[in-house]
Amino acid sequence: MPLFDLNLELNGTNFIREQERGGTARSLFWPWCGANVSLLALSYGAFFLGFGISFTQVCLAALLGVVLSFVLVGISSLAGKRSNAPTMTLSRAAFGVKGNIIPGLLSYLIFVGWETVLVSLATLATQTVFARIGHIEPNVARICGFIVAVGLTVFGGVLGFHVIMRLQKWLTIATVVMTFGYIVLTFSHINWSSVTAIHGGNLQAFIGAMIFGITGIGLGWVNSAADYSRYLPRTISSRSVVGWTVFGSSLVPIILVIYGSLLAGSSKELSDKIAMDPIGALTTLVPTWYLIPFACVAVLGLIGGAILDLYSSGLALVSIGLPVRRHVAASVDACIMLGGTIYIVWFAGNFSVPFQGFLITLGVPIAVWSAIFVADVMLRKKDYAEDELFSAQGRYGAWNYRSIALMAIGSVVGWGFVTNTFASWLSWQGYFLGIIGGKSGPWAFANVGVIIALAIGFFGHILLSRKAIRVQENG
Repeated sequence: MPLFDLNLELNGTNFIREQERGGTARSLFWPWCGANVSLLALSYGAFFLGFGISFTQVCLAALLGVVLSFVLVGISSLAGKRSNAPTMTLSRAAFGVKGNIIPGLLSYLIFVGWETVLVSLATLATQTVFARIGHIEPNVARICGFIVAVGLTVFGGVLGFHVIMRLQKWLTIATVVMTFGYIVLTFSHINWSSVTAIHGGNLQAFIGAMIFGITGIGLGWVNSAADYSRYLPRTISSRSVVGWTVFGSSLVPIILVIYGSLLAGSSKELSDKIAMDPIGALTTLVPTWYLIPFACVAVLGLIGGAILDLYSSGLALVSIGLPVRRHVAASVDACIMLGGTIYIVWFAGNFSVPFQGFLITLGVPIAVWSAIFVADVMLRKKDYAEDELFSAQGRYGAWNYRSIALMAIGSVVGWGFVTNTFASWLSWQGYFLGIIGGKSGPWAFANVGVIIALAIGFFGHILLSRKAIRVQENG
């Protein structure tokens, strides 16, 4: 059997034919683990400590935040297994065939944004490593990293599912091995007395760190969950689909966040550097001879996530109405990613800061949509009516105004309870924080608006759509 099946995947938003379905739930481990094995998770350890909590609290916040967010991804994966279609096609059942353009467009923007950020970070990480090695001009190092990062991302994202499943397996194995090497070489830098001396934070600080874990690690994958389970036979155990998705996606990030907090808690200097250069700061702890392997693990870990983003962004673009095949849509996204990466790496001054704020702002409505979609999956007892997901005259209708209104309400309320300091033009958020102490109060940076948005979406959809779903399934 060849290492990669290089045949182009021709499936798009359509349902997968019975003869194309196969594999086991265990196969979901590789794409989800490969997408989340990233040295960026080590830097998240410093970010968790930045909430003013102790190491023990970091461990608990990381465990709860990562696992809970990926449980949502696991439940969403059931929709793909049950009806063998991409996430943003199945979302039409909750929002209507035409109404789904709203969450579809938001998902598309999130995908393109993150794939651009990940490829940019991979390019900059390569430059940082080669600059330390010496004898390589920074711009040349950047170009080398850019070619590798873009090339692998486009290769997997455009060719599609079968290439991704093979490629992610080897990316995962290589990245895990080299990450383990990094841990071995840096373990001596841990100062246990400094780590244990860190004082614990209050409840608000702990919740803020946990929410950061939910939004920064797992929540953004809900809108692509079914894209990788849709090739599984419908007879596969639902419990195993959820279990392998959660296990594959959570295991390494939890370990890396905890280990990253040990390193950051041992050195304030390192913690400060991570805030400025999340990947590059980690190179200061390893000997020069390990810098090339470090570059590989940094770049491959980021590429693993970028590949899944590019693939799903193509599916999202087709789902909102672009009349092209999936691989063409993915190629369009690749061009946008290419331009965005070039701008961030070579021309932008402080572009990444407001851009991160833009992504966090979109994260609130995505949280509402995620909760609505998960609730919808849990409420449905029968498979979707396949043909009617492509017809505005079918049982799912053109516009589901209940879900659209719920998403609007959840977004408005959610934005009111978050603070976004990444850019001045986002200072309008947090307008409801006065109820719980104001923008400088104890809950100011807990970002409870995300949890509120999730609750509004989940319980609101159950209350408003339970009867309608029962009617749809009996129709």
